Amino acid sequence: MNLTQVVDTALKSFRHEIPEYVASGIVDMSTGMLLDADTVDEHPREILDVLAAATADLFQGRTVTQVEHMWRERRGLEPGAHHYFQEILVNSDSLIHLFLRSRHSPDIVAAVVCRLEANLGMLLAQARQVMRELDGAR
Repeated sequence: MNLTQVVDTALKSFRHEIPEYVASGIVDMSTGMLLDADTVDEHPREILDVLAAATADLFQGRTVTQVEHMWRERRGLEPGAHHYFQEILVNSDSLIHLFLRSRHSPDIVAAVVCRLEANLGMLLAQARQVMRELDGAR
């Protein structure tokens, strides 16, 4: 399965599996580009592109990379050998934003958005399952 098919399948799975689903997207961290997105409402492309940039900042911003570097040094790991942050959860006024890094391809990050009423445990369990399927398909 090629990357486009894997991304398409993951987005469909997020829509189907995530409770109170609003949107999802897959970001390539090596380029900072949004590979694809799915939303229940129409959103202008420029907003979705800003989401990709924000995702890159969350995982690879200057201070985040400093923290990762410090932890690698303390643990005696090779520079760049491992990303410390794997998942980030952000609550806004009415939404939950979950960002998950692929375990198989660390340059791939999924962003999933759902309504604040969603069961957080179910959100995490279902999103992690979709990511395992995404990793297995690559």
